[in-house]
Amino acid sequence: MPSSTRLLLPLYLLACLLALLGLGGLWYGLGKPVQLPDAASATHKLQCASYTPFDKDQSPYDRPLRLRPARMDADLALLAERFQCIRTYSQTGLEAIPALARKHGLKVMLGAWVNAHSADTEKEIELLIAAANANPDVVSAVIVGNETLLRKEVTGAHLATLIARVKSQVKVPVTYADVWEFWLQHPQVAPAVDFLTIHLLPYWEDDPRGIDEALAHVADVRRVFGTRFAPKDVLIGETGWPSEGRQRETAEPSRVNEARFIRGFVAMAESNGWHYNLIEAFDQPWKRANEGAVGGYWGLYDADRQDKGVLEGPVSNLPYWPQWLLASALLMVLMLMLAGRPATPAAAMLLPLLAAFGAGCLGLWGELMRTHARF
Repeated sequence: MPSSTRLLLPLYLLACLLALLGLGGLWYGLGKPVQLPDAASATHKLQCASYTPFDKDQSPYDRPLRLRPARMDADLALLAERFQCIRTYSQTGLEAIPALARKHGLKVMLGAWVNAHSADTEKEIELLIAAANANPDVVSAVIVGNETLLRKEVTGAHLATLIARVKSQVKVPVTYADVWEFWLQHPQVAPAVDFLTIHLLPYWEDDPRGIDEALAHVADVRRVFGTRFAPKDVLIGETGWPSEGRQRETAEPSRVNEARFIRGFVAMAESNGWHYNLIEAFDQPWKRANEGAVGGYWGLYDADRQDKGVLEGPVSNLPYWPQWLLASALLMVLMLMLAGRPATPAAAMLLPLLAAFGAGCLGLWGELMRTHARF
C-alpha cells in the first residue's frame, strides 16, 4: 500500500478535528457568555418596571381589546420575584391590576393615558381616581399622562389643570411622565406635580449615546434635574437599552449592551439613592410598527416571558449558539458523507475544511434570516 494511501485516514481525521474546532470557535465567539455584576438576586429586588399586559400577538390598537386576567396574574407572579413595583400606562382593560398586585406583594404606579380626545381622557382620569382611592394599600402614585407633550396632544397648561384635578381627588402622590427635555420646554407642569417623572433613554436621544457614554449621560441629566427642581423628587420613569434592532450612530442594540446598561444603571441609581423604573418588563412586538424593529426589544424578558439574562448571571448575544454549533456540525458530517471517501491527501485535508466552511456559512445565513424575520 503506498504511503500516501496510509496517510489518508489520519489526515482526514485531523482535518475533521480542525474543522470541528473551527466551527466551535465560530459559534462560541459569537455567543460567548459575558460575566457582569448582577443587578437582581433572590435577596435583592429592584424598584420598578414598566408593565403592559399584551400577549406577543396583541397590541393596544386591537378592537375589541381583550386583555387576559390569567396573563396578568402570571406576569405579576414572575415580576414579583425581582421587583417591588410595576408601572402601568392606561386604565382601559387593566382594572384587575391592583388586586393582582396585592396578591403578589407588588406596589403599583398607576397610569392614565391622556391624549387629544377629551372623552377618552375623561374616562381614563375617572378610572384612575377610582382605582387609586379603592386601593390605597397598593397604589403608591398615579401618573397623569405619558409623553403627551412630546406627541403635542395637549398643552402644558391643560395638562397642569388635569393634574390639579386628580391631586384634589386622591391621597397618593401625583406626577406626569415625559422625556426629560419636555419638562424644560413646559415649565408650567413641574409646579403642578408632587414629583417629576423623566424618561432618560440614551439610545433615543437626538444625539444618541453609545453604551460607553450612556450611563454618564443619565447621571448628568439626573443631577441637573435634582438641582433645578429641588426640593421635589425626581423619578427616572423610563430608562433602558434595546437588545435588538438598528444601530443609531454609536448606540448599538444587543443583549450584552442591554445587560451592561441596566446593571450599571441600577448600581449607580441605588448608590445615589435615586428612584427609578426600568423599561420594560417584557418585549412588546407591537411597538415595531411605530418605532421600527428596535421598539419591540426593550424587555427584560422576551415576548414569550423567557428570561433574556439582562438582570443577573452571564449574558450572551447569541444564547442558543450551542444549537447552531450542533446543527453546523451535523450539516458538515452530511456534506462529507455525500462527498465520499477522499482519494488524495490534498482532498483528505480540504474536504472537511470546505464542508465546515459551507456549514458555517449556512448557519450564519440561517441566523441572519431568523433575525430579519423578527424585524
